[in-house]
Amino acid sequence: MRTFLKVLMTGFALIFFTFPLHAQSGTCSGMSLGQGASLNGFVPFPASDLWNTDISSAPVDPNSSNYLSFIGTTTTLHPDFGAGTYDNQTMGIPYQVVAGTQAKVKVTLGAYASESDPGPMPIPPNALIEGYPNPGNGDRHVLVLDKDGCWLYELYNAVEAKNDNWSANSTAVWDMTIAEQRPYTWTSADAAGLPIFAGLARYDEVAAGAIHHALRFTVPTTQMAFVLPATHWASSNASASAPPMGLRLRLKSDFDISGYPADDQVILTCLKTYGMILADNGS
Repeated sequence: MRTFLKVLMTGFALIFFTFPLHAQSGTCSGMSLGQGASLNGFVPFPASDLWNTDISSAPVDPNSSNYLSFIGTTTTLHPDFGAGTYDNQTMGIPYQVVAGTQAKVKVTLGAYASESDPGPMPIPPNALIEGYPNPGNGDRHVLVLDKDGCWLYELYNAVEAKNDNWSANSTAVWDMTIAEQRPYTWTSADAAGLPIFAGLARYDEVAAGAIHHALRFTVPTTQMAFVLPATHWASSNASASAPPMGLRLRLKSDFDISGYPADDQVILTCLKTYGMILADNGS
């Protein structure tokens, strides 16, 4: 995962959805424990969930070229896989897997309290915050998976307070056994109202040779609109060519990946099969 994957946006197309399903393997309880732990084949959410559906044969959206032109056809994807640091901050979004016995702590809610799920939540005192070891003023996401209850806990702008309690501007709790979405117009720990963890590219998946879900991505400017599986927008741009939250792109089937290293080919195959979903404003 330390190779640099570079793909021009000209290789992508926006698609509509009709979905063959992937047969999942692994169980929630079979996940390993710890920071960045292996899920041992478990794919969060059912095979019928929009994150986990094969869109390789879905038709192209008529507005595809306009969306891609707005994003920029010479723009390159810049993956942050957590394989290094920038300005003394770890790239990528970390996560931790805990047991059902993990003590639950209070989470004080901030800016998006009315659209958040209240605690307590099983956040360990050493939980990694996005941007560790110096999270600074970034998004400061914290992701925790409960392997026994099969719950996913996600925090935005998380800060560990006194007595192992936490504060966050937004929180979301996801049942990983069902195809779940936030209430209409609600955000989550991600601007689009999506689960963050579902869209991460993880080392254990690449090492196993396949990723069986879509990946999340960001663009600098989005539309004041959303499409499923997103439930929230974060923009004032009304252009019909601007990409809405939840926009799903797919790498074209004829894009030649044979010259890429083996680990990159796993990711690129995923982008042909499951695509990527617009989750937030960003680089």
